[in-house]
Amino acid sequence: MKTLEEILTITRGIAWGATDILRSYYRGDNKQDLEVNYKQNEPVTVADTATNKYIVEKLQAALGSQDFGYISEETYQKQATNGKELVWIIDPLDGTRDFINKTGEYAIHIALVKDKRPILAVVAQPETEKLFYAIKGQGSFLELRSSTGDNCTKSLNVSVQDSLEDLTLVVSRSHRNEKLNYLLNNLPCKNQKAVGSIGGKIAAIVEQNADIYISLSGKSAPKDWDLAAPELILSEAGGTFTHFDGTSLSYNTGDINQWGGLIASNGKCHQILCEQAEKILEQFE
Repeated sequence: MKTLEEILTITRGIAWGATDILRSYYRGDNKQDLEVNYKQNEPVTVADTATNKYIVEKLQAALGSQDFGYISEETYQKQATNGKELVWIIDPLDGTRDFINKTGEYAIHIALVKDKRPILAVVAQPETEKLFYAIKGQGSFLELRSSTGDNCTKSLNVSVQDSLEDLTLVVSRSHRNEKLNYLLNNLPCKNQKAVGSIGGKIAAIVEQNADIYISLSGKSAPKDWDLAAPELILSEAGGTFTHFDGTSLSYNTGDINQWGGLIASNGKCHQILCEQAEKILEQFE
């Protein structure tokens, strides 16, 4: 078995390769039509499936298939983790609506989970050519791709903003409902910034362009592959990502849905935010 550092090096290379595939579809260099279909009300394109196939095949070629299970957005119903201790959780295209609508705000998520918690993560933003990565206990980092091949890497830390009123919320353009709007409008923090893709939202927090992200499930909920990689990137940069009641998120539990209220933050006012969110929602009718 390779070390986590060796696995991360392999995963980063695969993420850059996946980045090039998505950029080719996004720019129209790949002449196939995107063939948009809908699965459980969410769009799926040939770019999603092609990138998923690439990531899984490359991981299996580099690491073998004996030690790892796989859960990916495009094929989770066909894939079995078979009780494996180590499970890859993959979203080949987080923010498909933004990909289709050409906002540029889409991402690739690849996480390795052990005992229901992420231990290695990569989040790539193809249109900015940024790659965020982390190993549990070793910090969070940003790699910027250079055309010369001399990539630049820097460590990441969340903001130290600790005034509720001055915290900036990063919000979704499309996944909104009346209950979530009520909650966001009644929190003391009034600064809001719209960003597509959960990976992009967490990237905004670790780059200190925002401080909070809130998810509130309605008819559907975020899935394991939406959150596993971004969560580790955030926590290793000094942030916090929990349920409203303060409990940790768990992955590979048999239910891919992350139900309820979730808060990601720079951690400075996290407990207060959780308490206020629960109180505000008690008043919602």
